[in-house]
Amino acid sequence: MPEHTELARQLAREAGKIIRDSLPLKKEISHKAAVDLVTDVDLKAEKIIVEGIARAFPDHAIVAEENHFDRSDHEWCWYVDPLDGTINYVHGIPHCSVSIALLHRGAPAASAVYDPFRDEMYHARAGAGAFLNDSPVAVSTTAALEDALLVTGFPYDRRENLGLYLPYFEHFLVNARDVRRFGSAALDLCYLACGRFDGFWEWKLQPWDTAAGWLIVTEAGGSVSDFNGDAYDPWSPRVLASNGLIKQEFIDHMGRIAAGS
Repeated sequence: MPEHTELARQLAREAGKIIRDSLPLKKEISHKAAVDLVTDVDLKAEKIIVEGIARAFPDHAIVAEENHFDRSDHEWCWYVDPLDGTINYVHGIPHCSVSIALLHRGAPAASAVYDPFRDEMYHARAGAGAFLNDSPVAVSTTAALEDALLVTGFPYDRRENLGLYLPYFEHFLVNARDVRRFGSAALDLCYLACGRFDGFWEWKLQPWDTAAGWLIVTEAGGSVSDFNGDAYDPWSPRVLASNGLIKQEFIDHMGRIAAGS
């Protein structure tokens, strides 16, 4: 499967160039919801990626965030987020990514996540390890939650359901070393794979947000599950990832918060 990873990296770079070159320009912005935006740059980047995959692998399914949804029972399926971190991008904050993953029979096979502003290409293929550019990466060795730096995000329905999400944030501000919120779930997972973060949790992400990072984290030696520790599915509404060493403690804390204790 090296050819799949190389294609993902190539298309992520092509889309990333559009994103990087367009940052200072005026953008056409549309609202999918009150705090869920899409720009003309998202659409241009997605078009390049989808057309590139379709040329190389015309029999593969493609699920892309903006305009392409083909999730039939294909053996091979690509998940594409052309611009993860659109709100950052709209505000001129250079922290966003292109995320591309290939799943084979539901299991992650190859992936690439590209940060066009730092020129950081995270990539992995099943059984071959995870890399930042051409260097292998591994998760941190932090063994206790109290020493862990965590990262999270809030779903687009946060205005309606903040009372559900905020207790988790408050709990980990007190019980972990600290918590960050950067605005690109794909990069959050890649930072975890590199040992920059020790744990990550979030609700209501889509498979194009997490599928690439899922493989990169696991190939770097980490763990990805739902909040209960059950096997992760990219269509799951809850994702919890860690370096593996704090996994059980992390899950135990999630259960205590859910129980209100």
